[in-house]
Amino acid sequence: MKLNAHLSGLALLLAAGAALAQPVYRHVDKNGKVTFSDQPPAANAQPATPRGGSAAGASAGLPYELRQVAQRYPVTLYTSDECGPCGAGRSLLVTRGIPFDERTIKSNEDVEALQRLSGQASLPLLSIGTQQLKGFSDAEWSQYLDAAGYPKSAQLPASYRNPPAQPLVAAQPAPAAQPQRAAPAPSTPQPPAATGPTPSNPAGIKF
Repeated sequence: MKLNAHLSGLALLLAAGAALAQPVYRHVDKNGKVTFSDQPPAANAQPATPRGGSAAGASAGLPYELRQVAQRYPVTLYTSDECGPCGAGRSLLVTRGIPFDERTIKSNEDVEALQRLSGQASLPLLSIGTQQLKGFSDAEWSQYLDAAGYPKSAQLPASYRNPPAQPLVAAQPAPAAQPQRAAPAPSTPQPPAATGPTPSNPAGIKF
């Protein structure tokens, strides 16, 4: 009897786990209204695309619970070259299986943007949703990741890759060179009109 009860409980847990793994579908009706459901509303329904950041955009293949956390509290790491604590922070996120964006600080424009963002230019900087953590602290970062609901151990699929690091300020394309206009050719001076009588104008009349 106890064995049957145990098996029934296990079946319920497996059913609940299967329910959590179901994708979320987005449906747009003819009036443009968007609805979300775990059931495909129509044959042409597409899985819901997460919003807000490239890491969130790449989270479509994540487990359901991790995808929900990544959409609510997207993680962004701000780093620079030759920054030891930046590497330690990156390793923590990778080891723990946190999907994140990385923004690099290299140019003067990047530094100015970082100062406007955080009020200082020190690195690394970690943002979890709207929360900013300045400087690397394993204990502090882990505490905030726990509070946001991120799992303590990696649950990322083997095929998942975080987006490549990008500059904080996107490089602006160089202005296109304007084609130089050819200088106008010097005008050839016209010989002065003949004056005085000629065979065709014996009176030398000017018109």
